[in-house]
Amino acid sequence: MSQFVVEAPTIPTIPVQGSEAAFPVRRVYCIGRNYVAHVREMGGNEERDPPLFFQKPADALVQDGGTIPYPTMTKDFHYEVELVLAMKGGGVNIPKEEALDHVFGYAVGIDMTRRDIQGSGRPWEIAKSFDHSFPCGPVVPVETVGHIQSGRIELTVNGETRQESDVDLLIWKIPEIIANLSTYFELKPGDVILTGTPHGVGPVRPGDRIEARVEKLPTLRVEVGQPVA
Repeated sequence: MSQFVVEAPTIPTIPVQGSEAAFPVRRVYCIGRNYVAHVREMGGNEERDPPLFFQKPADALVQDGGTIPYPTMTKDFHYEVELVLAMKGGGVNIPKEEALDHVFGYAVGIDMTRRDIQGSGRPWEIAKSFDHSFPCGPVVPVETVGHIQSGRIELTVNGETRQESDVDLLIWKIPEIIANLSTYFELKPGDVILTGTPHGVGPVRPGDRIEARVEKLPTLRVEVGQPVA
């Protein structure tokens, strides 16, 4: 007999390179406006203000090779390539000097965005946290790739480069992101953290093929599907 009154949700997982075991996703945290050129692109001030955090639902995950249905309620659907952290530990008020000890590995992700809603003054949740808004490639363990603190980050649409920068240009570096986020939330194993996108964000349409890359990590490939019925 089932212990639940309805069918229990499936835990979203991300494949782990070199392993048959998968990485279970508990929460998806994101940081906004973390590359100077992107802050300028969006009309903001690149001064080192406190990080801007938001979340996506774990089941917004789209696997490598998947299709992202064009979402409802938008006519300006944007990509944002990001380096993703997969956490093996956590806590509150994590010291910056200990932050990297809690990272299991790294992946390439995309923060899909309803840009027209984001700029409307309405809550970011409906602009950022909708279904299929988090494509993510396989996690590569730290033991394999080391800690990524620099390296080319880019995104192409139909083979044309749209975003191109270096992880070294993050305004808030990875240890600082983890330390600061842990003052707002208790981080736990299974959490993933998107670290921000460089400049060059823009729209995609049904049929577009997106490839996202971070140096040393597997390429993430997804396609934009037809609008949700």
